[in-house]
Amino acid sequence: MLASTRFALNRIAAPALGLAEFFEVARQLGMSSVELRNDIRDGSVTDGLKGTEVLRLAKAAGVRIITINALQQFNLPAARRKALGELEAMLALCQDMECPAIVLCPNNRPDDARTFEQRYLDTVEALKTYAPLFSAKGVLGYIEPLGFGISSLSSAETALKAIEESGASCYRVLIDTFHSYLGPDKPELFDNPAVISKIGLVHISGVEATIAKSEFADAHRVLPGAGDVMQSVALMARLEKQGYRGLYSFEPFSSEVQAMGKKELVEALRASMQFLAKV
Repeated sequence: MLASTRFALNRIAAPALGLAEFFEVARQLGMSSVELRNDIRDGSVTDGLKGTEVLRLAKAAGVRIITINALQQFNLPAARRKALGELEAMLALCQDMECPAIVLCPNNRPDDARTFEQRYLDTVEALKTYAPLFSAKGVLGYIEPLGFGISSLSSAETALKAIEESGASCYRVLIDTFHSYLGPDKPELFDNPAVISKIGLVHISGVEATIAKSEFADAHRVLPGAGDVMQSVALMARLEKQGYRGLYSFEPFSSEVQAMGKKELVEALRASMQFLAKV
């Protein structure tokens, strides 16, 4: 059985809640960790508060902020200057909030005409470029492959190869059950203890829509339950069997979840936690 403290909550689950209310939801569920984002509320990670003020709110609720999600297009050379500026700001915020990691998402646009080889080389170059900044602040970078067909980095195996080639020790891979289902990696990848040791975090969600796999979108991501066609619980069980002891963070993008009131959300999350805890 997974303890409630093995679960975390990504703010995309409740973007309408203020930070104090969001932290309170996590506390009510017995969670110890939360993720903040820079793609809601006009891009403000902290709702306009100082990082130290957010840290105070989190500590009052008994939770810790484990990531800022996310540095977008991290492996697109044309966006490098913008990404570096955003990264420096996020690293400073991490120090203020005692946050240990930043999520890095690859370019995910249909107009990306680079070859697979060039995308890989650009990914390695980006990781080498950012590494000194991460290391100087003592913060980790979680590389999150996106499984969509247009993604410039859809494979965890490829991400791990790029991390190794970068020679940097400040990176881990972030596994997302949704993107793992859509992407090219075989489940057997996670039977390798060396892979498990490089996982920094796991994002979890479920899809119950009766549509083709090629039509899956973030909007279909609900809380995992018995109707999850992706069988996220099976991937979690595989990770647990091979020794993963990190966190599982709920990341449902569905407006159905986001529209829930605080009480309804707590009840829905608790039911999903009870379902997943049996892995």
